[in-house]
Amino acid sequence: MAQHTEQETEYDVSRIQEKWLPIWDELKPFSTSNPDDKRPRKYVLDMFPYPSGDLHMGHAEAYALGDVIARYWRQQGFRVLHPIGWDSFGLPAENAAIKRGLDPRKWTYENIAQQRQSMRRYAASFDWDRVLHTSDPEFYKWNQWLFLKLYEKGLAYRKASWVNWCPFDQTVLANEQVVDGRCERCDNVVVKKQLTQWYFKITAYADRLLDDLKQLEGHWPAKVLSMQRNWIGRSVGAEVDFEVEGRNEKITVFTTRPDTLYGATFMVVAPDSELAAELVAGSTPEVQQSFRAYLTEVQKETEIERQDAGREKTGIPLGRFAINPVNGERLPIWAADYVLADYGSGAIMAVPAHDQRDLDFARKYELPVRVVVDTNAPVTGAIPVLELDEQGVPILPDLPSTDPAETGEALAGDGRMINSGPLDGLSKSNAIKRMIELLQSRGAGRAAKTYRLRDWLISRQRYWGTPIPILHGAEGELIPVPEDQLPVTLPSTEGLDLQPKGASPLGAAEEWVNTTSPIDGSPVRRDPDTMDTFVDSSWYFLRFLSPNDDGQAFDVKEADKWAPVDQYVGGVTHAILHLLYARFITKVLFDLGYVSFTEPFSALLNQGMVLMNGSAMSKSRGNLVRLSDQLDEHGVDAIRLTMAFAGPPEDDIDWADVSPGGSAKFLARAWRLAGDVTSDPSVEWKTGDLALRRHTHRFLADAPGLIESFKFNVVVARIMELVNATRKTIDSGRGGGDAAVREATEVIAIALSLFAPYTAEEMWEKLGYSPTVAHVQWRKPDPHLLVEESVTAILQVDGKVRDRVEVSPKVSAEQLEKLARDSAGVVRAIGDREVVNVIVRAPRLVNIATRG
Repeated sequence: MAQHTEQETEYDVSRIQEKWLPIWDELKPFSTSNPDDKRPRKYVLDMFPYPSGDLHMGHAEAYALGDVIARYWRQQGFRVLHPIGWDSFGLPAENAAIKRGLDPRKWTYENIAQQRQSMRRYAASFDWDRVLHTSDPEFYKWNQWLFLKLYEKGLAYRKASWVNWCPFDQTVLANEQVVDGRCERCDNVVVKKQLTQWYFKITAYADRLLDDLKQLEGHWPAKVLSMQRNWIGRSVGAEVDFEVEGRNEKITVFTTRPDTLYGATFMVVAPDSELAAELVAGSTPEVQQSFRAYLTEVQKETEIERQDAGREKTGIPLGRFAINPVNGERLPIWAADYVLADYGSGAIMAVPAHDQRDLDFARKYELPVRVVVDTNAPVTGAIPVLELDEQGVPILPDLPSTDPAETGEALAGDGRMINSGPLDGLSKSNAIKRMIELLQSRGAGRAAKTYRLRDWLISRQRYWGTPIPILHGAEGELIPVPEDQLPVTLPSTEGLDLQPKGASPLGAAEEWVNTTSPIDGSPVRRDPDTMDTFVDSSWYFLRFLSPNDDGQAFDVKEADKWAPVDQYVGGVTHAILHLLYARFITKVLFDLGYVSFTEPFSALLNQGMVLMNGSAMSKSRGNLVRLSDQLDEHGVDAIRLTMAFAGPPEDDIDWADVSPGGSAKFLARAWRLAGDVTSDPSVEWKTGDLALRRHTHRFLADAPGLIESFKFNVVVARIMELVNATRKTIDSGRGGGDAAVREATEVIAIALSLFAPYTAEEMWEKLGYSPTVAHVQWRKPDPHLLVEESVTAILQVDGKVRDRVEVSPKVSAEQLEKLARDSAGVVRAIGDREVVNVIVRAPRLVNIATRG
C-alpha cells in the first residue's frame, strides 16, 4: 500500500502529470507481452495518425474516446490490445519536406517523435511495445510481400487506361480519392490522363464486399454501411450484344432495363473510350477531324461535371451504326460527354422516352423518341378490356399528352409494355425476364450484374511510398522480385529531384532503377512507381499483432487469438477509402488461408469533428485552437473529460460551446474527496450511509451499459452526480470517516480513470492504494441496494403536475389511481370538471384528463 509523504491542499495539474508519467513508463501498465496472461482478449484500435506536425484537437477527441473503451474493457476483466503507430508514407509528408528542402525521412520522423511525446503526455493506454511506422523498411517489406501475393493470384495487374490525374501533386488518384472532381489531398481540379498503371482487382470481390455488410449491421454506423453500398453500386440487368456495321466485333452494353430495348433509338459511347477511338478510325476524315476537336473539349471537363444531370449535354455523331438485336433497326452511334469510359464498356443503348438524360440529348439533336412503357396502365391485376376499332386495334381513352418528345419529361414509372412485340402487355418485371430469355435464345445477350466500383489504382508517381516489387525486362516482360530479396528499399534522396513532374522521381535514380534479373542476370529496370498509402493502412491492424517479426507479415496464431479488431475508432471521412480497402485485403488474406475471418473490424465508432465557432479549425479562418495550448492551460484530464462530456461521440464538438475550465474545476472537486476520506481501506462498507451507498451501486449498475452504447457524456454526468452526493454526505455531518464516503470515492476514482487518468491515479494513491488504478476491476453492484424502497409517483391533471407521492415500487395501478383521486392537489385541479380518461403507469405516473 502506498504511503502519503505529503498532503497537498491544491489540485496542481502540472505536478500530478509530471509525477505519474515516469511511474507509468516504468510500470508499463498496458503491455500485452505477458504470455501467462490467460484473460479473454479484446482488440481496441484507433485509426493511426499522419505525422504532420503535432497532435491537434481532432486527435484529442479520437484518442480520448478510444481510450475510454480500451480502459473500460480492462476493468471488465479483459486483456486488451491497444496499439499505436504512424501512417508515415504519403503526399502530405513528401510535399511538406519538398517545400522545406528536406529529406522526407527527416521531416517524417521528427514529426513522429513530436507526436509520440504528445501522445505519451495525453496518457492514452497504448502498448508502447507494439509501435510501427509504415515508412520503416521493416513494415513496407510486407506491403511488397502482399503485392506479390495478389500478383500471384491474378489480383494485381498493369494496364493502360484513362486515370484521374492531379496536376498539382503530379500523380494519379484512385476514384475514391476524387471528391467533387477535386483531389482530396490538395483540393485542386482533377483531370483525365492516359497512363499505364498498377491496379488491385477489387471488383473481383464486389459481391462479397456488398453482401458481407450484413455481418456489420448493428455494429457499424448505418451511414457508413449505406456509403459503402452506394459506392459498390451493384446493378442487376442484362448485357446486350449489338452488331456494328463494318465491324466484326459486337458492342456489349449493360442495361438495367432490357425490357425497353424496343425503345432504343440510338447508341452513345464515351468520347474518351478506346471504343470511340476505334469506331472513329473507321469513319470519314471529316468525322475524325470533328471528333478530335470534340474530344479535346471533353477532356477539359471534370468527371463530376459530366455526371451532372442538369447540365446541357454535348455530343457528335460518329458516322457508324449499330443493329438492334430484337428488331433489326439501325441505331446511329454518337459520342457524348454524359457517358463515362469506365462505366461498363463505355457505351449505352439510349432509350430517350424512358431516361431523362437520353431524352435531353435526343431533343437537343432531334433524335427519335419511342414510348415502349404505358405508365398509365395498371401494373397489377387484370389488363382492362378496351373497345376495338374496325382493324381490331384497341381504342385508347383520351388522356393528356404524355409524349416525352413534347413534354420533355421522360416516363420513368412502371406500367405495361407497348410497341414491344412479344412483350406487349407485360409488367416491368415480367418483361425484363422475358427479354432476357429472348436475348439468350438468339445469342444476343444474357443476365448480368455491373458495379459502380472500379479496380483500385495503386500506382503513385512519387518518391515517399512503398516501391513496387516488379522488374521490367528488355522485351516488356514483368518479373516479380523474389520474396527473399525483399524489401526493395527506397534509394537515398541525395542528388534526386523530388519535385512533382509527372513521372516518378525514382525513375531518375539510375543506380537504383537499373539492376539485374533474378532469373538470368540480364539487365532489367525496377518499376519506378510507389504504392498508394492506403495499401499500408489496409492491413496494418494485423502487423500490430507481431510488429517486430522479421520472418512474416504477421503471426497467424496471433491473428487467431486477437483478430478481428473488436472496436475500431476513427473519423467518418474514411468510410469508403480506407475501410473498403481493408475489407478487401482481409477477404484476400482469408482466401489465401492467412486469417480465419472475413471482416477486419467487428465494430466501428465514428467520432465527429472539433469545430470552432461553427467552422472547421484553420489558420486561414483565424479560428485555430492549438491542442498544446489547451493542455498547458487546463491540463490533459480536463481536455479528455471535456471531449467525452461534450455530447454523443458521433456529433461535432464546437470548442466555443464547451468548458475545459469547468471540467478542471470538477476534477479538483473530485480530487478533494480523496483527501477528505479518513476511514481505512479495510472499513466495512455496509456500515455506511445507506442513501449514498444506493447512489453508488446504481451508478455501478448503469455505467457499463452506457459505456457499451457509447453514451460517455451520460457516464460523466453520472460521475458528477455521484461526486455531488458524496460531498453532500461529508458536509452533512457524517464526515470523511463514513464507510459509504470511502466506497463512493473509490468508485469515482475507478470510473474517472476512464476519462481522467492522472486525477484518478492521484486519488487512488490518496485513498491508500498502490498504482495503478487502471488495473482495478469494475466493482459488481449489490443487487439488494438496487431495489428501491420507494419511488416518487407524479400525479398530473391534463398533463400538468399537481402532486407527488412516495409509493412502493410494487404499487398496483388501482392503488395508485386511488391515491391520485384522493390527493388534495388533484381534487382542487379537477374541481367540477368531468374526468374523461385516466392513464396510469405504475409506479411512476398518473395523468387524469378532464373536460368542461
